[in-house]
Amino acid sequence: MAVGWFYLSCLVLGSLGSMCILFTIYWMQYWRGGFAWDGSTYMFNWHPVLMVTGMVVFYSAASLVYRLPQSWVGPKLPWKLLHAALHLMAFILTVLGLVAVFKFHNHNKIANLYSLHSWLGITAVFLFACQWFLGFAVFLLPWAPVWLRSLLKPIHVFFGSSILSLAITSVISGINEKLFFSLKNGTNQYSHLPSEAIFANSTGVLVVVFGLLVLYILLASSWKRPEPGMLTDRQLPLQLRPGSRPFPVTYKPVAVRQPCEPW
Repeated sequence: MAVGWFYLSCLVLGSLGSMCILFTIYWMQYWRGGFAWDGSTYMFNWHPVLMVTGMVVFYSAASLVYRLPQSWVGPKLPWKLLHAALHLMAFILTVLGLVAVFKFHNHNKIANLYSLHSWLGITAVFLFACQWFLGFAVFLLPWAPVWLRSLLKPIHVFFGSSILSLAITSVISGINEKLFFSLKNGTNQYSHLPSEAIFANSTGVLVVVFGLLVLYILLASSWKRPEPGMLTDRQLPLQLRPGSRPFPVTYKPVAVRQPCEPW
């Protein structure tokens, strides 16, 4: 049952993530005139699309790799590589999003990093970079001893959720900031809730719902990868699961594995 709920949640999550990206693209295309890479306002339009895609959707997908039941058995290395690759793709998209906004600001003589939105966003990106390099050096490369991985793992997990929370907060504040700048001198004030404001606010709500669902899956203990040497009900033989009908089972002695991460 828990596995079924997990995959149902993943289906909902995939749909919400796709909608977050598509809604942002539609907002920039329909109301803000489309995209370019020439320092103009149309170059800025890449910023929200790339940040939502990289820092929210791809980042979340990478974070959920170890929640897949398939990752609980067998070698851990392929899942580590997938985890690192998805995070690297998210980081590349994020950097491109930053290039878009900085180039737009510099081209139009606008100050950089003056708003709360920019402070939160650059903090999230900085922590993301540190998190990725630390994870690559300690958890992916084979040099780190088990005690060091055990020491850093809770910190790695904590900052993973914190960075996602910061990214979502940055997206919400960025949507508000963009609407204030775009509509304050227009014929339709933001306070009158024109169609663009309703659509952009709805996009922000989608991002929040998406992020909350990701955080729930990350924090749900029943969906976490079991520690070495521990079995959950889903990993027990059918005869030993709670509520199952017992019948004789023959067991073979096996060697006890030391509690360390499988490479």
